[in-house]
Amino acid sequence: MQSPADILRDIWTSAGGDEAALNRVRLTGDEPQIPSSFRVAVAGQTSIAAAGLAAAEIWRQRSGEAQDVSVDMRHAAVECRSERYLRLDDKPPPPAWDAIAGVYKTGDNRFVRCHTNFPHHRDAVCKVLGCVPERDKVQAALMQWKGEDFETAAYAAGGVVALMRSYDEWSALPQARALAELPLISIEKIGEAEPKSWPQGFSNSDRPLSGLRVLDLSRVIAGPVAGRTLAAHGADVLLISGPELPAIPWLTIDTGRGKLTTFIELKSEAGRAQMRALLKDADIVSQGYRPRALSALGFSPEQAAEINPGIVYVTLSAYGHAGPWAERRGFDSLVQTTTGFNDAEGKAAGIDGPKELPAQMLDHATGYLMAFGAMMAKVRQAREGGSWHVRVSLAQTGRWLWNLGRLEDGLSTPDLAGDAVHAAFMEAVSSGFGTLTAVRHSAVLSRTPAQWSRPAMPLGSHSPQWPARS
Repeated sequence: MQSPADILRDIWTSAGGDEAALNRVRLTGDEPQIPSSFRVAVAGQTSIAAAGLAAAEIWRQRSGEAQDVSVDMRHAAVECRSERYLRLDDKPPPPAWDAIAGVYKTGDNRFVRCHTNFPHHRDAVCKVLGCVPERDKVQAALMQWKGEDFETAAYAAGGVVALMRSYDEWSALPQARALAELPLISIEKIGEAEPKSWPQGFSNSDRPLSGLRVLDLSRVIAGPVAGRTLAAHGADVLLISGPELPAIPWLTIDTGRGKLTTFIELKSEAGRAQMRALLKDADIVSQGYRPRALSALGFSPEQAAEINPGIVYVTLSAYGHAGPWAERRGFDSLVQTTTGFNDAEGKAAGIDGPKELPAQMLDHATGYLMAFGAMMAKVRQAREGGSWHVRVSLAQTGRWLWNLGRLEDGLSTPDLAGDAVHAAFMEAVSSGFGTLTAVRHSAVLSRTPAQWSRPAMPLGSHSPQWPARS
């Protein structure tokens, strides 16, 4: 199996990074760190390190000063489960899942997973099944269905579910074959523009991304983690949401550190005008909605490049931008289920049924890869000009994780809980919700330590405008 250093090298050089920069990276710790037959801790460590190294390289380009980057594997594993360790006024997170979310058997003796944390997704499942949202009623109804038929029908009705497949079953699907033709991170030039100089007024007291403006249109984990990472390295990140959009409060708090947050009603012309004004002065757009949804509102990558030539536009999808599932909704838990992880982990544990990975690693690693891709594209824009489109997906991150190899004794590893989470990984900070005890960023930069200079705030707390550049 590849070493963490070799894995990082592959990520870094695939995006055009200078190999010499890798000499300034130190990866510490040994695997496994958390119980899994997959190399989840290494995936977290190397994706975080890639983003940290990109920030360090931007600092070098802006200041002329090189710096070292180090990432501890245990700290990275903890950060990739940051939502578990978050405390609000010393209180742990509430139950994370809707009452009927989870795994069920179907009439053909298969397993399906339903993701019902958003009310409209729960309603879609119950409409297809013709039952009330109670777990025993859902299970009884699913015994009248074949697993794949239910998956198809639920998606058609606007739900998000997944049939548990083995890796071989997944690999035989056209969608898996489409992903095999794509890189882990796609960085493509989509328009002509002059190079944009880095923001002026930069000083050695700043951080790598100081003065850069990021529009964050995302929810749940992966996209918000990307925005949180860019904020940790100094970017002004403005999270765009709407009062009618469902959200998961605990995740909003955890990933909201470092961000401004505002409401814009994109379905109204007034809201779209506000968005265009913000976009015109942005450097990066990071979004996790289906491309067709934003395109219909006038904010596809190409439309954004017309509004603001030189923009870096980052797109997150569940199953990739090519293939028959390119428009399919999905979350980490569902992608784990349908691409073979839950089946493989269950078999490794001797379980008749699915077993989840010990972290939402597809989400977290993808979030760090989004931030990495955004920074690498911004470097190219500053050097070459052009507008750029960065594309990542949960399923492609999963393909990468699978190809890192398996750990024979990984599932016997004790989990990280209680005192096993070293106090040095945590920090106490004030917020708009109360006092947070939260995980620090695990990429340690020797000259520009990562930090969140803005507190997490309730959604919609700020006006829809950029802060003045210093």
